[in-house]
Amino acid sequence: MNQLYGTGVALVTPFNDDYTIDFPGLKKLIDHTIDGGVDYLVVLGTTGEVATLTSKEKKEVLAACLEFNADRVPVVYGIGGNNTQAVLDEIANTDFKGISAILSVSPYYNKPSQAGIIAHYKAIADTCPVPVILYNVPGRTMSNLAADTTLALSKHPNIIGTKEASGNLEQCMQIAAGKPDDFLLISGDDLMTKAMYAIGGVGVISVLANAIPSTFKALCHGDEKESRKAAFSLLGVNELMYKEGNPVGVKNFLCHLDICDDQVRLPMLRASLELNQLIKTAAQKFM
Repeated sequence: MNQLYGTGVALVTPFNDDYTIDFPGLKKLIDHTIDGGVDYLVVLGTTGEVATLTSKEKKEVLAACLEFNADRVPVVYGIGGNNTQAVLDEIANTDFKGISAILSVSPYYNKPSQAGIIAHYKAIADTCPVPVILYNVPGRTMSNLAADTTLALSKHPNIIGTKEASGNLEQCMQIAAGKPDDFLLISGDDLMTKAMYAIGGVGVISVLANAIPSTFKALCHGDEKESRKAAFSLLGVNELMYKEGNPVGVKNFLCHLDICDDQVRLPMLRASLELNQLIKTAAQKFM
């Protein structure tokens, strides 16, 4: 699965002022990211505001992304949840033509045991017709996918990697030390990408790559000097992306780049005037 090395962009879902999906904006965004050098698209993850989309809208967005991508780069599709059977039902009702893998978030809210998390993912991996990438983001799920759990799941033939957004470098090192050689360790935190490469990571699924894909191309594929410079350039702007919630920040950044509007769906709100100005200032160095 070396096609999933480098930068995966966690695509936002552009909205019009009336909250309908902005498909021309989505096309412009996909062209911007691919032309900027991302290695694959991640469709309808957290950054895509999947929690606020209807089943019909999710199918429409996926179909549009596949059309606009036109087989230029691989596509990873977000299918996850805290109701295992509902996830299995969604898999059964999804057309996987053009999809290279799914990204499936660890069950949230329920706070399952580690054994429960293993059973959840095994059920998904046993059913899914394409490979599965785990997604550990304790800040959202309120439960951690422990290193031993990830390593146990890494033995499943249809589980090919993990997006690690725990922020715990020691845990990531434990995974790197014990994982199979072909199991993908992917950073789920833009700022940790360089550190993850140092311990055996293969790339990042990035929020900021929506706006500045060429920076991530340099970070993931440049020489050491280019890569370090790209990583350091994220300081200052990265924290603004989460100041009022994701994807509020990156949508505002995209608005300043004239790629799409910064509309989000409730309960998220557009960036405040203060945050808007901070992002506008920070964006200048990337223009």
